[in-house]
Amino acid sequence: MDSKLIINFLKAVAANNNRPWFQEHKAEYEAARAEFERGVEQALQRIVTFDASIGNLRVKDCTYRFYRDTRFSADKSPYKNHFGAYINAKGKKALRGGYYIHLEPDHCLLAVGNYWLPTNILTSCRNELMANEQEWLRCVESKEFKKYFTATKITDSWEESWDSPQGFGLTKLKTCPAGFPRDYEHVEYLRLKDYCAWHHVGEDFFEGDQWLDEMERIFCAAKPMMDFMNAVIDDYE
Repeated sequence: MDSKLIINFLKAVAANNNRPWFQEHKAEYEAARAEFERGVEQALQRIVTFDASIGNLRVKDCTYRFYRDTRFSADKSPYKNHFGAYINAKGKKALRGGYYIHLEPDHCLLAVGNYWLPTNILTSCRNELMANEQEWLRCVESKEFKKYFTATKITDSWEESWDSPQGFGLTKLKTCPAGFPRDYEHVEYLRLKDYCAWHHVGEDFFEGDQWLDEMERIFCAAKPMMDFMNAVIDDYE
């Protein structure tokens, strides 16, 4: 993938986020979008080798519109400042976890897992975690997972940020959820309100084709965790 072309275009959009400028540079947008979609196609071909469930997906099933919905936002900038692709066997709006690729100047990342789970599903996930504690710990305290997502212990902060270099769990309860034992040894995992794991990469990470090998290592490190929770979530979809 020519990530330099994509990042340079996104930097230009950030400095000129208005319709007149965009219309004058539409050809540059089309070139950047085509290059990003080529990279997503490469990612699909690689991910299917270790996750056959996404074999039915096409690039258009995974990418998003570049135009922002500004109806309910104070920010009226018409265009996004990033390209993103969410690779999920059940679609971009599914509850089940998937794989996310994000290109943005100074903020490129790879992520795995799920976000915004309803309370009833979170409760089921927490019960499953406690019922199969050793299996869960093998998923999130493995050497590979901790290397990319630093999940040795959840921090005391009740909310993480995409700005962190890497992490696990974007939103957390401040205390143990109601109905669960406060003295549970691994209560930090019960506090999670999502099972999203992310890892930042440099702007040059996606350049060429070699990034696919490291992408596979990062995604495979978090896949056991995602599979664990997807086994619960799939019962609701």
